[in-house]
Amino acid sequence: MDQNIKKLINYQSKGILSKDIFKKNNNANTTLFCMAGKTDISEHTSTKAGFVYVIEGRGVFNLEGKEIVMTAGVLIFMKENAQHSIKADENTSFFLILNNASQ
Repeated sequence: MDQNIKKLINYQSKGILSKDIFKKNNNANTTLFCMAGKTDISEHTSTKAGFVYVIEGRGVFNLEGKEIVMTAGVLIFMKENAQHSIKADENTSFFLILNNASQ
């Protein structure tokens, strides 16, 4: 499936919009997140390992106590059960790709 990612990005005035991408792929869940500026996602974990790929914007990804500046092109690896949180300083979009393969 070919898609223009920029056309899928849609920011709300407040909050977070998420869209599942590539639904038919059994090896990974791929979700596009669009976070309005000054929005955050509180600390949590995921039972799956994965990657965050920043498309645009600016924010901070806190991964197990380490702050990673989120700007276009940044790729972040998360191991399973890693505590993390996100704060968008401005409108920020990113892919979250979680591994579905059994270990």
